Amino acid sequence: MLYSEYLLRRKTIELILIRHGETQWNNQRRIQGGSSDIELNETGRNQAEKLGLSLKEREINAIYSSPLKRARDTAQAVASHHNLEMHIEPGLRELEVGELEGVTAESLGTDFSNFLIHWQNGNGAEKLPGGGESLIDLQNRAWSVVKQIVDNNQGAAAVVTHYFVILAVISAALELPLPSIRRFRVQVSSISILDFNNNRPCLKLLGDTCHLREA
Repeated sequence: MLYSEYLLRRKTIELILIRHGETQWNNQRRIQGGSSDIELNETGRNQAEKLGLSLKEREINAIYSSPLKRARDTAQAVASHHNLEMHIEPGLRELEVGELEGVTAESLGTDFSNFLIHWQNGNGAEKLPGGGESLIDLQNRAWSVVKQIVDNNQGAAAVVTHYFVILAVISAALELPLPSIRRFRVQVSSISILDFNNNRPCLKLLGDTCHLREA
């Protein structure tokens, strides 16, 4: 359901969308979907710490996380500065990638590579092989969670989740066609902000990683 079909109840809320910190699979360029519960590596833990510090002085009223460890640990680094209880939302887990789980980018065969090109250029309805989801599946479950968060909060809420989830939510909020997400990038431990108001949501920030720079 797109934003135009969803009436907000005369409130303003900023959704701080955070991608989790780096894992070993990120470092190895392995495809890491919703069935891979991989922990943050040392770099990822350092990133999460910097992320938490960067949001320390910001007023955040609630924090939500995917159930996967890499997101939960990143969320905890933010929650620890705000005395907030972390809310775990299964609908925020990463895209189920089926047979691609754990496969390295370098080892993808020609058939899979061709499928991915076709999949990325499609309308979002095609499921990934071997029990994977479609982008529409992902967007529907993630957007359902976002609507509840917007309904139940005011001010700012932090949402710690994953690459495809963030892009699918932004696509839904801005009423962009799903294939357009291939034009966007959100790096690990990055911050994006959607400002929901009484009119239409505004993307105020996309994939910001300034907090990771060395002092």
